[in-house]
Amino acid sequence: MLNYDLVIIGGGSAGIASAIGAYDNGLRSILVLEKEAYLGGILNQCIHNGFGLHLFNEELSGPEYAERFANELIKRNIEYRLETMVLKINKDLTMVCSSVNGCEIIKAKAIICATGCTERTRGAIATQGDRPSGVMTAGLAQRYLNIEGYLVGKKVFILGSGDIGLIMVRRMTLEGAKVLGVAELMPYSNGLSRNIVQCLQDFNIPLYLSHTVKRIIGKNRLEKIVICEVDNKNNFVPNTEKEFEVDTLLLSVGLIPNNPLLANLGVKMHPRTKGPIVDDNYETSVPGIFACGNGLHVHDLVDFVTNEGIYVGKKVSEYIKNGKLASEKYVTIEAGNGISYVLPSKFAIDKGVAEIKFRVTKPHQKSHINVIYNGEILKSIKKQYLLPAEMEDIKFDISKLDCGNIVLEVIDD
Repeated sequence: MLNYDLVIIGGGSAGIASAIGAYDNGLRSILVLEKEAYLGGILNQCIHNGFGLHLFNEELSGPEYAERFANELIKRNIEYRLETMVLKINKDLTMVCSSVNGCEIIKAKAIICATGCTERTRGAIATQGDRPSGVMTAGLAQRYLNIEGYLVGKKVFILGSGDIGLIMVRRMTLEGAKVLGVAELMPYSNGLSRNIVQCLQDFNIPLYLSHTVKRIIGKNRLEKIVICEVDNKNNFVPNTEKEFEVDTLLLSVGLIPNNPLLANLGVKMHPRTKGPIVDDNYETSVPGIFACGNGLHVHDLVDFVTNEGIYVGKKVSEYIKNGKLASEKYVTIEAGNGISYVLPSKFAIDKGVAEIKFRVTKPHQKSHINVIYNGEILKSIKKQYLLPAEMEDIKFDISKLDCGNIVLEVIDD
């Protein structure tokens, strides 16, 4: 059995960053496990630019961003293993792994899960119709095109206006495919504003809001799709069908944190994010197991993933040195009116200032965020715009509070 102070599951942006954070805070016995044949995770197939704006004030491609941090890992001589799959985590922090060496048992004093996220598929949204080839997730199409070198289709329609879907609109167009449109179930786009402009408006690609795919038609290869308008309860609106002749349908219908290892261990999961519930140190309900990155909740930018990973790595190094991080006095944090979710779920009072991340459930203009403690408004902040696609954060003083409950809510002015 192999023994390490810290084992990090996942060698993407979150995993690499957490390893660097732990190392720079004095920890040396670190192992990073990556199931793929290379470090960097999903960044390696994201060849478009826009990465690193916050950290480096540069527009890097995904592979460039991944390479910078992989080089930092290597420079610190942090041990990592490729083509190694963790099959099971036990509560004593032993892991069963499959690698080129066969089946191995690895023991750790702490584990960071940085396992990323997966895409929702056609089955997850129960789209009706035939089952021809040519229907796939946008991320899979991105991999086929950018890594394998295959153009997945020539007449394309995209369901969902998330960032991956929007980026694939531009990517497919630049490769010579005809993108006939994008349908979005919600009455607003779920992508970042810059992607809406650069990927849709710059190429005059129509966006059908409050629409979804009603039927898929095709015997062997996809031949047609029928989209239809939906009402505020997501029911089809009669006589609003539109038919498109296409050979490819790309699905950008949401990302889900990838956590079967934690779920099988009995870690408490958040009903909204589908990631683990964590405290302000990003420790899960199982002592010694931490989480960060898109395996915790889906982030807007990789820069934010990196910052979070570095923070968690630092906290885990303190946990290993001191044996614990837990405080005796916490306030719990909950999502109230208009808030989709908040992170973390509890915060130690002795830290003095709480920094909470949150998303709203729908767009808002001219509103304010209320921080309510035990029924009274602790802080109120005005906001000109709030969008579900953009993570918000808020800081407030908790040093004079006692154990209790804090609720965040958004109220329109």
